[in-house]
Amino acid sequence: MIDRYTRPEMGAIWDEEEKLHIWLEVELLACEALAARGEMPSDVPGKLRARAKVNAARMREIEREVAHDIIAFVTSVAETCGPEGRYLHMGLTSSDVLDTSFAVQLVRAADLLIKGAGDLADAIRNQAERHRGTPMVGRTHGIHAEPTTFGLKLAGWYSEMQRNLERLHRAREDVAYGTLSGAVGTFAHLSPEVEAFVCGRLGLQPEPVATQVVPRDRHAQYFATLAVVAGSIERFAVEIRHLQRSEVAEAQEPFGGAQKGSSAMPHKRNPILTENVTGLARLMRAYAGAALENIALWHERDISHSSVERVIAPDATIALDFMLHRMTGVVQNLVVHTDTMQRNLERWRGAVFSEAILLALVRKGVAREEAYRWVQRNGMKAMEGADFRTEVAGDPDIAKHLSAAEVTELFDLRHQLRYEDELFQRALGADNQAAPPARQERRAR
Repeated sequence: MIDRYTRPEMGAIWDEEEKLHIWLEVELLACEALAARGEMPSDVPGKLRARAKVNAARMREIEREVAHDIIAFVTSVAETCGPEGRYLHMGLTSSDVLDTSFAVQLVRAADLLIKGAGDLADAIRNQAERHRGTPMVGRTHGIHAEPTTFGLKLAGWYSEMQRNLERLHRAREDVAYGTLSGAVGTFAHLSPEVEAFVCGRLGLQPEPVATQVVPRDRHAQYFATLAVVAGSIERFAVEIRHLQRSEVAEAQEPFGGAQKGSSAMPHKRNPILTENVTGLARLMRAYAGAALENIALWHERDISHSSVERVIAPDATIALDFMLHRMTGVVQNLVVHTDTMQRNLERWRGAVFSEAILLALVRKGVAREEAYRWVQRNGMKAMEGADFRTEVAGDPDIAKHLSAAEVTELFDLRHQLRYEDELFQRALGADNQAAPPARQERRAR
């Protein structure tokens, strides 16, 4: 199943016409504030709103001559306004329009990303609840370690997405700052009250001290946050890719009935959806790096940041929106092979309970190093095909300290996973209830 990315909202935020309309709104709001202060005729703002038109083609024509986008924009709009056009851009400098409008776009993008992150978190939570009590082997270094459950793995993902939602909200708040403070940020030709009015109407805060531009540490944090969220999605994707490997076969991303996995090998079912988001996460980290480079500008400002942001802003927000949408679909439609999880858990014939044997011997008074050697030699036999339970029960050194009944008790999966419900409550919240009896029975297999 190839998911179709059909969310035009994010792309619309970065549409050229939409950007120009935000620029126009900044200009018109500034005129309203100036008129309210008696600094231009009171009827000018109304006439400008009625007449002002965005004409991207005309703007580009002028820009080819003047080589300045804001001058070209103001000139092209003024042509549609009659004599009142002369009041446009009164006391403003280019960055007042650019940075304030950019903040509006980033906030709108953040709102969509927050929605997408919430959708992914919900999908993960649903799967976590579905697979609470589904036993599987936990792996460290890619090697079988100790038992866990698939639900716990997903509960950890859900907890991570809650942190990501908090990060996105903070990033949205920290980037929601505009400026209308003039050429070097001193309000030499404009009042701070005008800035406060315009920013307030746009849902922004005035930047405390702008140097003509909003300091780029705000934007660096924003794009770094996007990269962290992408890193989480990549972590989930890499896990699914590993679980889909032929030798593991515990879970698979969805695969459509007419989908084909390989042009040469008809049997292939490749994890292309999760591979795609893994690749995009690499781009997201690069975008964050570029935003960090933008922090240091010359003196009060230069425009070295501008060309970077024109690329990374639409690319990063659209890419992360896509990643969230794609991973939500993968999680919602994930194919989980619980029988294979059980077989893999039992593959080494009980060796995953080696720590339980080790600790039981230590509690009986055996020196840890000695107990480790006894358990390890039986674990190595299990790696070569022997039954670990049988080997432990028959080991003369271990038998001196642990009875057959005690050994059997140490292979109890229910004991290993007895805190699963508590961990679920930590991850999913106080409203989370204990697993129903059917799941408890499955857990004990």
